[in-house]
Amino acid sequence: MYDIIEKKKRGGELSPGEIRYFIGGYVAGEIPDYQVSALLMAICFRGMTERETADLTLAMADSGERVDLSSVPGVKVDKHSTGGVGDKTTLVVSPIVASLGVRVAKMSGRGLGHTGGTIDKMMSIPGMQTAIDRERFLEIVRKVGVSVIGQSGNLVPADKKLYALRDVTATVDSVPLIASSIMSKKIAAGSDCILLDVKTGSGAFMKTPDDALRLAQTMVSIGEKAGRRTLALITDMDQPLGRAVGNALEIQEVCRTLQGRGPQDLTQLCVELAANMLVLAGRGALEECRGMARGSIADGSAFRKLKEMVAAQGGDTSVLDSPGRFKKAGMERAVTAPRSGYLYSMDAEQCGIASMELGAGRKKKEDSIDSSAGIVLQKKAGDPVREGERIATLYSSSEKLCENAERIFVSAVTIRGEQPARRPLVFARVTKDGVQRFF
Repeated sequence: MYDIIEKKKRGGELSPGEIRYFIGGYVAGEIPDYQVSALLMAICFRGMTERETADLTLAMADSGERVDLSSVPGVKVDKHSTGGVGDKTTLVVSPIVASLGVRVAKMSGRGLGHTGGTIDKMMSIPGMQTAIDRERFLEIVRKVGVSVIGQSGNLVPADKKLYALRDVTATVDSVPLIASSIMSKKIAAGSDCILLDVKTGSGAFMKTPDDALRLAQTMVSIGEKAGRRTLALITDMDQPLGRAVGNALEIQEVCRTLQGRGPQDLTQLCVELAANMLVLAGRGALEECRGMARGSIADGSAFRKLKEMVAAQGGDTSVLDSPGRFKKAGMERAVTAPRSGYLYSMDAEQCGIASMELGAGRKKKEDSIDSSAGIVLQKKAGDPVREGERIATLYSSSEKLCENAERIFVSAVTIRGEQPARRPLVFARVTKDGVQRFF
């Protein structure tokens, strides 16, 4: 291990054998944290080649179990978002795709910090089960066409150990390490095709479109080298997606979107994501697939598919038809505009932190979540506002939490006399054949 650290420190390229030695030894407990920390820091400074990054990803994917989806007929498509605020796209896109005959077998995570987790959103539905054994998961995918559960079993233990170490050694912000972390889990999850939603902006890890593009190209290259059809979209996360931030609030917005009544930005992005998943599955050209995705919303089949999945996983579908039956927050607080003008910007990360402060997210893994807490945005960037007009509503269990969150939320909002330039919702599309830029 000393020789491997020395080699990378001097900018050398690690062999496949050296990479597998370090991953295998670390997972087995034979290589100590301090040596792996040194190697991670060397990778941060020296980087990795495309081949090294792909080898690291495959070594991590092979460090534990792999999900075998061979008992599920047809092409299986997975989707991954790099995280954001108000990002409930999985629960809109998966039913759309499944309603059109393409199966989605997805394992998702819980939220930590300013980003929300799909599993936490699902758990706001009474009775919903996300800790489901592998056989039941596969049965639901076969029968319903879609299932979203929490990560289970001994899937990519190398990533769990490495991520915990990166978190405390300031080695998170390395493209090869981010890409291998994400793609090792996607490859181990077993789907034939992978769509990546790589976020950019104030609420994303990659703050600029160019940085997001670099990450997307690396992940697409890894996926294709691993034999998976892979495609990435670079999408905006400079303000929250949609109007709801918080678990039960976001589920209600999912239902409205699948009923054709959702916010324009969320609906447009979900149609684009679903269309690209359908393209990966070989269902047609992009414009044709967009039409199919819109059609499944218009005819109600996507919403029915969501209810089928929820019912199969033990959830109470009556709350999806009657959102008033969701648990209500104890406190509601209006945030008003301090002056007239245009809402110029809304820092997504700060909005996410405000939502976490209300009880909708976790500061530490062991923190509990208030499913009814969160924020509903009445105004978004670009909208005109009048002094005293409501721009958002905060929901929580106590006045003190609302007061703290309001301070954070107000600091996230900028109001100016001029209207801001409109940001694209999708900045680029990345395939193995190249990059299509929209910025």
